[in-house]
Amino acid sequence: MRQRAAALGASAGAHISTFHSLCVRILRRYADSAGVRPAFTIYDQADQTRCIKRAVKDCDLDPANFPPARMLDALSALKNKLVDADAFAARTDDFFSRMLSRVYLRYQQILAGLNALDFDDLLLKTAFLLEGCPDVRRELSDRFRFLLIDEYQDTNHAQYRIARALASEHANICATGDPDQSIYRWRGADIRNILAFETDWPDATIVKLEENFRSTPNILAVADSLIAFNKNRKPKKLIATRPADDDVLVDAFDDEMAEAEAVARRVRTLIDEGSSCRDTAVFYRVNAMSRLLEEAFVRNRIPYQIVRGVEFYNRSEIRDLLAYLKVLVNPDDEISLARIINTPARGIGKITIDRVRSFAVRNGITLYAALKKAEAVESLSGKVKDRLTGFVKMLEDFKDYITGPVAPLAERIFQESGLAQSLAAGAGKDDSALENVNELINAAAQYDLNTEEPSALDYLQQISLFSDADAYDPAGDRVALMTLHAAKGLEFENVFIVGAEEGLLPHEKSNGREDEDELEEERRLLFVGITRAKTRLQISHAKYRTVRGQTLRTIPSQFLFELGSGFSESPEEDDYPDQADEPPRPIPAFVAGQIVRHKTFGLGRVKKFVDMGQNSIVVVTFNTGQTKSLMVKYAGLSKVQNT
Repeated sequence: MRQRAAALGASAGAHISTFHSLCVRILRRYADSAGVRPAFTIYDQADQTRCIKRAVKDCDLDPANFPPARMLDALSALKNKLVDADAFAARTDDFFSRMLSRVYLRYQQILAGLNALDFDDLLLKTAFLLEGCPDVRRELSDRFRFLLIDEYQDTNHAQYRIARALASEHANICATGDPDQSIYRWRGADIRNILAFETDWPDATIVKLEENFRSTPNILAVADSLIAFNKNRKPKKLIATRPADDDVLVDAFDDEMAEAEAVARRVRTLIDEGSSCRDTAVFYRVNAMSRLLEEAFVRNRIPYQIVRGVEFYNRSEIRDLLAYLKVLVNPDDEISLARIINTPARGIGKITIDRVRSFAVRNGITLYAALKKAEAVESLSGKVKDRLTGFVKMLEDFKDYITGPVAPLAERIFQESGLAQSLAAGAGKDDSALENVNELINAAAQYDLNTEEPSALDYLQQISLFSDADAYDPAGDRVALMTLHAAKGLEFENVFIVGAEEGLLPHEKSNGREDEDELEEERRLLFVGITRAKTRLQISHAKYRTVRGQTLRTIPSQFLFELGSGFSESPEEDDYPDQADEPPRPIPAFVAGQIVRHKTFGLGRVKKFVDMGQNSIVVVTFNTGQTKSLMVKYAGLSKVQNT
């Protein structure tokens, strides 16, 4: 985007970044007003989990009853709504909320002690800073005289408030976005932000960008037909500028293995016909679905890349090297310090660390400050003190290089810390660890080349805000395998979407509420996947799929029957016989409100019946609270006499 803006003649003073990156910049610039210290560390999911576990333990709560993942999700939801720990504590009215409030307060205390912020803190603290400090708001509003927000449909409440604050002085705000592509509700995105834009800014001019320069008419017709079933949207019609090409294929297969193999063979054919691997992508709803696809691609000798970039930074060897950088930038980061103090092994065990930590607590100093005073810790032997002193001296020597190119510093840390020798010693067991570190240093060198004033602090900030989509490498000639969420913003000549089945797409979690918000988001997710395709699109489902070791009969996704009449099924792969190949079956006439029974889901009440002949769909809300869209001819529903 920066390159495109520069090519269009944008001023060198134009600031282009994500919301989170902008917030980091603001918080470091106005740290005192925001109540933070400038060199704060941004904690990722793993670091947050360690902190929340500690908070739960400090509150004397059982982690089995208060799982860390659930607590983090709850705190994230509160922060995205700009509810801080004190405000939440003042309004708790049930047992869980009171316990969550205690954990929230303790969690924030732990982060503050470590001089760390989590991702949600970046937004929350920036919003509070802008709304609570008029001078800062006016200064930033004057700095950013014109505000353009891309993908506005994906903003959460905190981002919405930040945008309003920045534009409050001049009202020069432009938002681009598509309600039909709002797919991040699960992490706080609020579709109401874009739907209410004209209400928030009554002088706004609305420009519909309906011309689509990417996809063929065949693909756009399918996308339009699907998304029209959503209610929370702004009506529009995609207008193709390209000529019609291949039909959209909807294929059925015996099982997930047959599906993966068929996709791989189709990709192999495209490659043999001259298509580049980089022109093709396979999308799925959940990461676990990639395994069979990978195996099929290996069998068919197809180069591929899994676009799951965050996982690279979760590799143990990568986290080790980055932890050294984090401690150099922020010595108060005790989580990173505890990770590296004996990595690689240098004879500094848990008992030693506990004794140093006790010394730190008694003297009211940080763990790193206590390590620098190791000679004063009477409970340590002379040999152990020497090890601690050597460790600290090594870090202090590294500190001289934290402002400057990052790659040479990373290389030096890797060699002088002993990490290189440690990985080399185990290279026979796992060569990939050494390759991963080399890749990290290569990436740091690339950062150095592209950054005017490189520094370890800025580099760590960029990594902390890294997303899965950032990992996609269009330069490599490999087929991309990724989730539908990761596909947003990308485009490919050929797109395959697998697993279009009830419980997968839409995901089973979308059936838990009757207001259908989750179901609409699942439909938008498929819409996003469809509109990534430029020329060829194939959507497939399996008749049987193995779940937790059991082979289960599946139900085709209701979305398949919302694609309109413009799709064709490949007869040689179609596992569901059409009417010409089977005796006619009577189709039950279900009506809304009718009580029915399902052999698996039990009793339920019909919510809606969609008459599509032999492919009719019945939507049932069961007594379990689940709402299921079932294909009538396979559902096996029996009517129950209403009482």
